Amino acid sequence: MSLESVRQFFAARQLDIPVIELEVSTATVALAAEAHGVEPGRIAKTLAFRIGGGQAILLVARGDARIDNRKFKDALGKGKMLPAEEVVALTGHPVGGVCPFGLANDLPIYLDLSLQAFDEVLPAAGAVHSAVRLTPAQLAEVTGGQWVDVCQLTES
Repeated sequence: MSLESVRQFFAARQLDIPVIELEVSTATVALAAEAHGVEPGRIAKTLAFRIGGGQAILLVARGDARIDNRKFKDALGKGKMLPAEEVVALTGHPVGGVCPFGLANDLPIYLDLSLQAFDEVLPAAGAVHSAVRLTPAQLAEVTGGQWVDVCQLTES
């Protein structure tokens, strides 16, 4: 059902964004990067947090980035990652397929500036074997996401 909610999300907005479905799991950044033949940074991972006042949010960041606690707190306030069961309940998507499209609940979406290093990124599309290809600008437009600077790149 989750994959279908993503397709419906795109159709309702008359967006011609093909959903890529693979035979292999893309549930982690490493698996997704290998399956799509791209560097891990191009995988746009979607993380769920609860911030001040109990508000749940989604943050989309490049696959090889880590949350910088200081930057996160400065931009969004104190936050805590949500447990898997709550992520599934809030988004309607399984862990490994969580994305900022076709959500079960209307959630604020934030996009880390780290995504802008790429001409194209690949967020999941509601299933552990799906994705879409978008420019960072398209991702912002489609999701109504707000750009924030809350990540740091990991040392390779």
